[in-house]
Amino acid sequence: MKVSDAINSRITTRAFLDKPVPQSTLRAILETAKRAPSGGNLQPWHVWLVTGEPLARFKALIKEKMATSPRGEGTEYQIYPAELKEPYRSRRFKCGEDMYATINMPREDKLGRLLNFARNFELFGAPAAMFFAIDRQMQQGQWADLGMFMQSIMLLAREHGLHTCPQEAWAIWHKTLGEFLPIPPELMLFCGMGLGYMDEAHPMNRLRTDRAPLSEFATIMGD
Repeated sequence: MKVSDAINSRITTRAFLDKPVPQSTLRAILETAKRAPSGGNLQPWHVWLVTGEPLARFKALIKEKMATSPRGEGTEYQIYPAELKEPYRSRRFKCGEDMYATINMPREDKLGRLLNFARNFELFGAPAAMFFAIDRQMQQGQWADLGMFMQSIMLLAREHGLHTCPQEAWAIWHKTLGEFLPIPPELMLFCGMGLGYMDEAHPMNRLRTDRAPLSEFATIMGD
């Protein structure tokens, strides 16, 4: 698969097939993704790969906790700025509305949307999960490096016929994740990611989110 095909076919997948991914494939993806660039070759990423019985046990634990704490435990960082300005606010709003439109769920259906949000913590049925953390000493540059590592994983997944769902939503369960994995105290959880075979029939997987035209974000100087 060409890199451009991997980029263009990658989506945030919100429904996976109940089909296990070979451990050898997941290990191969991580082995290759470690070639991602990082300033000073710090390689600041830390990742936990969870499948099978441990993943089932973890999801059961989260489901039990959600019964009394549906909004989780709070986050250690702001996923979005408190006052998101334009055009970012409108882009985020449209993304959510377009997503719920695929399943005909209006904005007034608060309960339905809350239940759908809870599917994040089932990893949308993905048979494999990765959780990413970074040393608390690291700053913006190293967080960018972690993002490039994750992007490498997502594109390599496409090469293997897999799809992914990067999920910052897991930040609201950082305490439970920190205990279950366990994550050393000097590391901060960033997010999770589901990996698996996409359920092509699920309507949410038909969504292709908008992208701004080049003229909106690129300044090109010279011939």
